[in-house]
Amino acid sequence: MGSKPKAPKKLGQWLSTAICGNDITSSCLYVSAIAAFYVGALAPIVLLIVALILYLYRKIYTEVVEALPLNGGAYNCLLNSTSKFSAALAACMTILSYIATAVISAKTAVSYLHSLAPSLPIINVIIGTIIVLALFATLNIIGIGESSIVAFIIFLLHILTLTILCLFGVGRLFDGFEILRTNWANVPTGWDQLSIALFMGVSAALLGISGFESSANFVEEQKPGVFRKTLRNMWIAVFIFNPLISFLSLNLIPVGEITQNRDYLLAHMGRILAGDSLHILIVLDAFLVLSGAVLTSYVGITGLVRRMSLDQVLPSFLLKQNKARGTYHRITIGFFLLCTSILLLTHGSLLALAGVYTISFLGVMSLFALGNILLKINRKELKRTFRAGWITVLVGLCATMTGIVGNIIIDYKNLLYFLTYFIPTVLVVSIVYARIKVCKSIVYLENRLMDKIFFWQKNKTPTGTGVSLENRLLDRIFIWRSAMIDKIMDISTQEVLVFTRGGNLPKLRRAFDYIVKNEDSQKVYVVYLQSEKDDEVMKNLKADLEVLNRTYPEIDIDFICRQGSFGPEVVRQFSKEFNIPINNMFIGSPEEKHRFTIQELGGVRVIF
Repeated sequence: MGSKPKAPKKLGQWLSTAICGNDITSSCLYVSAIAAFYVGALAPIVLLIVALILYLYRKIYTEVVEALPLNGGAYNCLLNSTSKFSAALAACMTILSYIATAVISAKTAVSYLHSLAPSLPIINVIIGTIIVLALFATLNIIGIGESSIVAFIIFLLHILTLTILCLFGVGRLFDGFEILRTNWANVPTGWDQLSIALFMGVSAALLGISGFESSANFVEEQKPGVFRKTLRNMWIAVFIFNPLISFLSLNLIPVGEITQNRDYLLAHMGRILAGDSLHILIVLDAFLVLSGAVLTSYVGITGLVRRMSLDQVLPSFLLKQNKARGTYHRITIGFFLLCTSILLLTHGSLLALAGVYTISFLGVMSLFALGNILLKINRKELKRTFRAGWITVLVGLCATMTGIVGNIIIDYKNLLYFLTYFIPTVLVVSIVYARIKVCKSIVYLENRLMDKIFFWQKNKTPTGTGVSLENRLLDRIFIWRSAMIDKIMDISTQEVLVFTRGGNLPKLRRAFDYIVKNEDSQKVYVVYLQSEKDDEVMKNLKADLEVLNRTYPEIDIDFICRQGSFGPEVVRQFSKEFNIPINNMFIGSPEEKHRFTIQELGGVRVIF
């Protein structure tokens, strides 16, 4: 017998912060210039508004993820509050966000490095990008614990570099504010112009909070209580550095020069403040932190795809673990190949990916706010450690939705590029999701084809002996048909298990409605655990199940009554006894009185 895969190490506050923090703090390298392009000297105010929006999302994310502490982010949120297909659509958007983040971050990192030696052929940027993607794929396969240490070192160096830059910038304030006054003189004074500029500026500057959603996608790899701290740490970094760097740049450089050097603004500031030494330091820092953002994508996509595969939204072969490291190498390698292929197909052009990047990550955050609302409505009883207010959720949702609209207005091609990648992704997931219907359609076509061949043979004049072409074709179609029928049987024989607290027909009906709409299973175990014998509850429950048997004749319902109380040990026991994956076990919302958490239950789904 082979040895069991090692259990990956749980991450503490700072290692977890580093993984997602490299992504969100890398925005300091470009977001000040983006904001200045649209609103000039008002850029620090715009970035403060963005930080306020992020503060709202701190609360939105905290409520949902601490109530459902499982990998998957917006996907997991919608999976436990609405249908599986709705959750799959959110996952498609998240996948696109990670692809765009990885490719853009890797290429921009290499481009920064290339700026130190611009005489080198530009093709080296493409090769260098592939090398960066491959390097972090290898680190992710080695293990999240080891790769997170690399991320932490990069994060620490980045914060140190930004601090040095800000200290030099603050020192320059003592020389006066002449350039800042000149920049302020060009701020629009009319309300119409000012409001439009602020709208466009905030929409574009929302790029500066990308990466905030990443922590939710690897929450299972974090120690208890760490997730909330990662959100706090990321917010503090964005709140301090983005507005401050913007303010210092406006006091140092005219707006026109800021936009002219927008690709390398911080490196340009470093050269002005302290010469080539600080310029080179910032370029090297940019290369490292943007490379660290690539790691964020690998870690996030691993958590998301693993969760989707467990829920039969993506193929189960992706769940193969590396026995030595306990990591999911097939997911990592697949993501690397996908990123590389898109990089080569676009010839390194970031224009198409920029549209995907902007709309996808804002869409993911909006869906998370929407999931929070659905959780409040559909899962009122769900145990929570924190509650975000309705005003907080609605204002946050409106802000990110407005940001999507603003980015489409800025350049309608952003939407076209997004749809170019989003539609094929949805089609792939839809085919997997509706695999039984697809298989049945293929069997139907094979039956029709066999009927046609039989009819043609019947009316054909015999030409001699031997195996005819028609018979060989029939044999081949019969083999294909048998294989497809076996596939349908394998899928439909997957069993699910529902834990119920007793006789409650409306809740049980909701559970079965969910199973019919979202699962391919035709066998459902209904489990009732009782601490002491209660004939009245048993009588009501059996009566309810009789109604469900008549309502759902296509489902085989098996009732199981056991002594005991519900908890993690019981879940694992039933999973082993009936050979049912834990993610195929469904429960009602755990309440405040329950001592266990959803994470301790190992991935059961809350469906009523």
